[in-house]
Order: sequence, then C-alpha cells, then structure tokens
Amino acid sequence: MKIYVIGIGLIGGSMALDIKTLHPEAKIYGIDNNESHLAEAIALGVVDEGAAFDDLVDADFVIVSVPVDVALTVLPRVLDSIGDTTIVFEVGSTKMPICEAVANHPKRRNFIATHPIAGTEFSGPSAAIKGLFQGKTNIICEVEKTTFKLQERALQLFTAMGMRIRYMDPKSHDKHIAYVSHLSHISAFMLGKTVINKEKDEQDIFDMAGSGFESTVRLAKSSPAMWTPIFKQNRKQVVKTLEEYISNLSKFKELLEKEDYDAIYNEMESVNKIKEILNGMNVKK
Repeated sequence: MKIYVIGIGLIGGSMALDIKTLHPEAKIYGIDNNESHLAEAIALGVVDEGAAFDDLVDADFVIVSVPVDVALTVLPRVLDSIGDTTIVFEVGSTKMPICEAVANHPKRRNFIATHPIAGTEFSGPSAAIKGLFQGKTNIICEVEKTTFKLQERALQLFTAMGMRIRYMDPKSHDKHIAYVSHLSHISAFMLGKTVINKEKDEQDIFDMAGSGFESTVRLAKSSPAMWTPIFKQNRKQVVKTLEEYISNLSKFKELLEKEDYDAIYNEMESVNKIKEILNGMNVKK
C-alpha cells in the first residue's frame, strides 16, 4: 500500500501515524513545500520519505491536508497526476469551494470530500497524534460523486481509524461549521486580543488568569496561516454567525447596564441546556 500525504501537519500527520498502526506494511510518502517540515516529519517517523507529484501515479491513497486556499490549486494538480485506482481525499474545514474547484475535473470520481472534526491548537509535523480520530465525526460531502469501489476503500479506512461518518451537502457543512468551529476560533482570538491589550497597562492580569480563561482562549494559539484562508472561503457564513453573536453580546451588555440581574440569570440558565446537548454527544461517541 502506498500512501501520499500532501501537507504534513496535525491532520495529515495524525492520519499517517494511524495508517502506520493499521497497516505496518504501508509505505508513507510526504510532499510538503516546506523542506524543514518534510525533514522533521521523516525524522519523527511520521512519513517514511519524501516524494513529488509525479510519483502519485501509483498511489493507493492521497491525503491532501494543506490550507484550504492552497487546496484549491493543489487538488486539481493531484487529480491530474493520479492513476485510475487512486482515491484522493482533502480534509479542510471548508467544503463548498473545494467541491466547486474539482466539479468538472475528469477524475472527480477519484475524489472524496471529507472534514474530520478533530484537532488541537498546534500545527506542524510534531503536532501529529496517534489515535486523534478515535470517536470523532468525519463529515463527507457529495459522496455520490465518488466511484463506489473507491469510496468503500476510503470509508473502511476512516472506520478503522475510529471515526463516525456523517453525510452532508457542502453548503450545509459550511453553514453549520461556521457556528461550531469558525466562530469559536474568532471568539478565542478576540478574547486573547482584548486581554493582551489590557495587559499592556495591567501586568497582573495574567497572574489572575485561571483555567477558565486558559480553556476559553486555547484556540487563539491556532495557526493564522491556516485560519485566515478558512475565514476567507467561508466569509458569508462567518459574517452571519458573527452578527448573531455580536447581537447576543450587545443584549447581555444592555442587561448589565440596566442592572436586570433576573434577566441575566434567565439568559444563562436557558443556555445551561447545552450541557445536556454535549453530554448526549459524548454518549453517542
């Protein structure tokens, strides 16, 4: 089995580690425009050796795990290079622009659009984690456009990694992910900014920061190089979620200004039901 990982970071690297565990005989090749990333991935044992696009012709699987703006040009190039029995999947956080980019490609049937909802705030080859996808959801879009035998092979691999499969159209995916992922990252970045700006005048603020702040702002450590293209590609949906979020923040501020603490209590109590939703999600996992 020959596996090619294009973009050896958290997701691509973690997939490589899982494949090594599941298929010890597999040969895993890395392609990365950052030579130091490639060298680090080989040194860490995430991939076995480097490769080039010309080598993709005999690939069994190609994992495209580059920033979503780069994927728009890389993915058609990959499809141009592969053989008829190769299955290609791209793992980015936006799906509609990706699907549109290859909609009319002659080898569209060799591509499966995926989004494994897993990860950390870290990036690069050293961020790769074995078992990252265990119990996580993998969103698959436009599965009907992938040749059945190839999608079967991909689904077997995802299931072996421990992922749960959910099917969704690209537009719905981008809408929903704007709420549960993209907005979360913006909130973390802007909370971090607010505190950093204040810290210029009050050095003690970080001494007072507890686990609540740390867990809330954790995502602000995420890579801007990865997230800026995501916000660009999903701009319309992200703007809509921000409008709702800002509206809720403004209403909360108004309640404080009016000293309407009963209303504040009721607001927070109504949101407490999210515990039941999250607990239900954990039970399903």
